[in-house]
Amino acid sequence: MISLDSHPSGRHFLQIPGPSPVPDRILRAISLPTIDHRGPEFAALGKKVLVGMQQLFRTRHPVVIYPSSGTGAWEAALVNVTSPGDPVLMYQTGHFATLWQKMALRLGLAPEFLALPGIDEATGLPRAWRHGVQSDLIEKRLREDAGHAIRAVCVVHNETSTGVVSDIAAVRRAIDAAGHPALLLVDTISGLASADYRHDDWGVDVAISGSQKGLMLPPGLGFNALSPKAIEASKSARMPRSYWAWDEIVEMNRGGYWPSTPCTNLLYGLSESQDMLLGEGLDAVLARHQRWGAGVRAAVHAWGLPVQCADARAHSPVLTGVVTPFGIDADALRQLIHARFDLSLGTGLGKLRGRMFRIGHLGDSNDLTLMAALGGVEMGLRLAAVPLASSGVQAAMDYFSSHPQAGSLAA
Repeated sequence: MISLDSHPSGRHFLQIPGPSPVPDRILRAISLPTIDHRGPEFAALGKKVLVGMQQLFRTRHPVVIYPSSGTGAWEAALVNVTSPGDPVLMYQTGHFATLWQKMALRLGLAPEFLALPGIDEATGLPRAWRHGVQSDLIEKRLREDAGHAIRAVCVVHNETSTGVVSDIAAVRRAIDAAGHPALLLVDTISGLASADYRHDDWGVDVAISGSQKGLMLPPGLGFNALSPKAIEASKSARMPRSYWAWDEIVEMNRGGYWPSTPCTNLLYGLSESQDMLLGEGLDAVLARHQRWGAGVRAAVHAWGLPVQCADARAHSPVLTGVVTPFGIDADALRQLIHARFDLSLGTGLGKLRGRMFRIGHLGDSNDLTLMAALGGVEMGLRLAAVPLASSGVQAAMDYFSSHPQAGSLAA
């Protein structure tokens, strides 16, 4: 049997910001026997998970489920509403926003990439990668587009590479204030079911997500949440598409089926995930993620290290990026922590490689899981001779013990 963990005992601590740990309950559901995806039992499953996704996206409109990664759902969103050569306005908040822009180029679109200019003096890192979307820049650019050539505005909700959340409602207000008909496309791959997301209330036309973050499943499912405007736009869009086309999928979903072979066993897991999240209550799920983020940031502040997100209003409840001092290789630190303490942390991506690491605090977690993770990080920082102002572990313990989770036995 393949060896997945070189440590002789105990469970691996997977504290990256996705894929997140999969609860035993979901693993058991996935292990059930595969059924006929054209039979009546499957139709009941299909209808259930589609309604559940509407509840998680907070939408009354169709949600398309693909056997794909979030990257596939990115492509599906773009090809269903654009035509070759269409200008699209995209905003740089980090590595994943950059990858989406590269995809748009490869598809033959004409992306324009807005960004907050400059370098942050304290860290030497790009300011654009420490802040969320600046909606005023989007409004200004759309006002300049008098001919309404720009087809869509594409932004990332929770930027997984930086730990920055953008104000999506403000982006919608900017588009409306400019009087522009552009569609609003939002990547909430790491935000859904962890950070507040309101598809209908915020006027989003297409939202993109994946199964391996807040939904607590293995990778393998991609999602597009639609609006009536997006569905109408897809009818005249000329970008070649077949597998990703919404029309046949939405039509067959009415009966609980898909036009191609679905990921039956992952849908079992999705059904179980929805039962867990909706049974707890989505507001309660989001509140505990906010609380975890605050506790982890308390630790980072106590260490005296910068948090990658420089805007207190934009801190992610999903992950925290930690900037290492100049001269400290964050990847070497991560490798040390993994080797000594069986703890995986997220690497710095793109322009942040070697300068920061990411602590995931999402999904199937609790206070003690995070305390163990922070203990491993603090031991690693000390072994790497990183100067620390004080104990982050103590700061996090103080925060969690003085801020009990609502609904807990001690609350």
